Amino acid sequence: MLSSVAENIYWMCRNIERAESIARVVSVNANLQLDLPRGLSPDWRPLIDVTGTNDQFEERYQEYTERQVVRYLLADTDSPSSVKNCLRNARESCRVVRDSLPREVWQYLTELQLFIDEHLQTGLTKKGRHAFTERIIRTCQMTNGLLASVMTRDIGYQFLRLGRNLERADMTTRFIDMRLKVPQLDRLPDASAVSVLQWVNVLSSMSAYQMYRRKMQAQVLQPQVLWFLLKDDEFPRSFFHCLIAIEESLGLLPDPQPCLLAVRKVFKVIERAKPESLKDDELNTLVDELQSGLIDIHRSMARMYFLPAAGHG
Repeated sequence: MLSSVAENIYWMCRNIERAESIARVVSVNANLQLDLPRGLSPDWRPLIDVTGTNDQFEERYQEYTERQVVRYLLADTDSPSSVKNCLRNARESCRVVRDSLPREVWQYLTELQLFIDEHLQTGLTKKGRHAFTERIIRTCQMTNGLLASVMTRDIGYQFLRLGRNLERADMTTRFIDMRLKVPQLDRLPDASAVSVLQWVNVLSSMSAYQMYRRKMQAQVLQPQVLWFLLKDDEFPRSFFHCLIAIEESLGLLPDPQPCLLAVRKVFKVIERAKPESLKDDELNTLVDELQSGLIDIHRSMARMYFLPAAGHG
């Protein structure tokens, strides 16, 4: 397989996964307002922290208000992590490698881009936001489902799987980091209840709430949520499960040893970690280490399999 084909398949899936995650967290954070005690409202800045683009945001907007954050994450063409940009990049990658993919993938992504262009202004309003983000999430899931059900398990599929699972693992750490960056609520009368709601928010952002309750059979508490999202080996969006999938796919590629070495370094970090017993500052350090490890995996893959000058991100 040509390096350019492998790279475009990889980035197509990363961008689809990122678009779905951003759309989901915007929708869930808005719904959180309905559950918070009277007088409290969701903090929108952590959503920008998730993307790591605070400098770009602050160049264009004055405050982290709901309206400005939602516009930046859904529609801003200068935002590298906006839903609109991610899906535009995914469609462009798909166009380049259309012959290597089921033709319906191009159809889904094209129809979704037309929908976004036509309904964007409505989608930015409080009234229209839920239906707008649900359509994006549903189409991204349909596209991933199609790829999983009909694509031949060849080398191209392994790059598809690598892109999806690297992005999922990264977004899982970012969602946890988002919760850790929320100001401390110890002084609030309902601090315990608000903390539960915030961790429910994190689980919901990953469609993990029902699976968490089924697996853990426990209330939503920080120690159990952290273990489930970082170390559970059965939930598809947990960090550990994604890392297993990354290792499996790399093992099916030619000359994977340098990349597998980077993966095994991250395995050592997550295997020895006990996130359920760490304090918030220690958790921040762990999350940073895991994110750094994912960057190393990506870079080792790029050196081994992709063209020298990658224009993605």
